[in-house]
Amino acid sequence: MQNYFNYFTEIEERFQRRRGSLLLLSTLDWALIETWREAGVPLEAVLRGIDSAFDKYDARKGRSRVRRVNGLAYCAQEVMAAVEDMKEASVASDAGARREQANAGFEPERIAVHLEVCAKKTEGAGLNGLIAQVASPVAESLRALSAEIRQSAPNLEELERRLTVMEEKLLSALMAGTPEDDLVALREESARQLAPYRSRLQAAQIRQVEQQFLHKRLLERYGLPRLSLFYMDHG
Repeated sequence: MQNYFNYFTEIEERFQRRRGSLLLLSTLDWALIETWREAGVPLEAVLRGIDSAFDKYDARKGRSRVRRVNGLAYCAQEVMAAVEDMKEASVASDAGARREQANAGFEPERIAVHLEVCAKKTEGAGLNGLIAQVASPVAESLRALSAEIRQSAPNLEELERRLTVMEEKLLSALMAGTPEDDLVALREESARQLAPYRSRLQAAQIRQVEQQFLHKRLLERYGLPRLSLFYMDHG
């Protein structure tokens, strides 16, 4: 897999530690993290960017009173700067070690359990209409995949692609089955939350974050799980 299984939790923990409080990340913050993951931004670059942003914040804070950092988007520019620095440095890495570290935590039994849990949540969401028509075969596919994985270890990248396709089907059904007024309200909520950080994000990032925000809110609204292996319980 491209990133470590704890991509999300390490970013959350680093941001909370540098901020100095256990501020829960918002839906907007999670959407931004997912945007970075889908763009292939290395975990190391995100962590470096967070540190750099807070180092600069702390330096300014020492000279004058500065408003507290309340969102991960505050670090977005420094994250992208860290990505460029890593590209320029072209630091050699041990591909074998990276692959071993990336696959850690993706044991077949753990994946099988994750898929079963997702199937159960999908079946128990109390859906109807078009959404139910799409969700039912998705749940069946998840159970079938779980059984297959217990027989033989999966190709993780291929499995993740299949889960992405399933989730895209669900999201398409949710978009089609949700009243327009509700979708407009969710987009307005996204715009309000994103407003303080627009100057720190590129246009493409803004579009991606808004889309991820909408998807996350829709899945929450209907009680549906995220299928990706990166949302698997590693506890």
